[in-house]
Amino acid sequence: MALFLCLICSVSAASAESIRIATYNTELAREGPGLLLRDILKGDDPQVVAVVDVLVTARADVLVLQGVDYDLEGRTLEALAAQIRARGLTYPYRYAGPPNAGLMTDLDLDGDSRVGGPGDAQGFGHFFGQGAMAILSRFPIRQSEVQDYSTLLWRELPGALLPGTRQAPFPSAEALAIQRLSSNGHWVVPISHPALGPIHILTYHAAPPVFDGPEDRNGRRNHDETEFWRQYLDGQFGPPPVARFILTGDANLDPNRGDGRNIAIRRLLGDARLQDPLPEQASVNWPQTGPLRVDYVLPSADWTVIGSGITAPHPEASRHQLVWVELGT
Repeated sequence: MALFLCLICSVSAASAESIRIATYNTELAREGPGLLLRDILKGDDPQVVAVVDVLVTARADVLVLQGVDYDLEGRTLEALAAQIRARGLTYPYRYAGPPNAGLMTDLDLDGDSRVGGPGDAQGFGHFFGQGAMAILSRFPIRQSEVQDYSTLLWRELPGALLPGTRQAPFPSAEALAIQRLSSNGHWVVPISHPALGPIHILTYHAAPPVFDGPEDRNGRRNHDETEFWRQYLDGQFGPPPVARFILTGDANLDPNRGDGRNIAIRRLLGDARLQDPLPEQASVNWPQTGPLRVDYVLPSADWTVIGSGITAPHPEASRHQLVWVELGT
């Protein structure tokens, strides 16, 4: 099967005044710190090789990745970029902010009456940075201008759907007092394109809306992680970009199928400030759910969509498929 399933293709070659953005949940996360770096450096790990195949074939100008383990010095991301570079595609600019994944607390955040487990971190993780987010770019990233909302407390989101029972907050008032909204992160990352000027990448990786109880803690959090972006565009957290931005990432939420409070993603897809170049296109096929659309690249309304597509499934790489959109003025 061909690696690319092109759903909307441009009729001419891309010009210097266009940009291709892709998002891909690589699912490269390992069970311990340093193990992903080890596997990348080996050079022959089947999953790493397969993921690199997908990334090289996409030939995106900006890659927004999920499922890549974070380390403070950026060695894992550098090693991955080196593997891609060896295949003829160079990403000299990289960004990976400190994630909430695996950021441990001393409270019971998941309500299992224990502390110190992966569900008691600010975002699920067996160690700090497990399965985090990262950006690789051909164009300069304006690091000093990045807006990182990953520390925003869940209760600080207006209208937050905080979990609880009729008797009390869930799992406790103390837990909700420190619980951050982002399970991984919410970033606004400006990139300088030589012809198009500043472009803002709005990205996140939301928690799965499952693996909880009747309090629907994960479903509520997943909803609010997507709802954040609608409020951000409304100016709730400061002036948002008004032109040439792209909202992208893994929402873990299908607008019509599967578990989750899908009103959040339906509202976003229906927002007049955004375009949806790939409506109704599934990006993952889990055995327990069937095909779902959970990965999105949504350009602002002022862009011209030159082309868009989605990779065919690559079972050795990830259950997810890479989604890309090429944009111009």
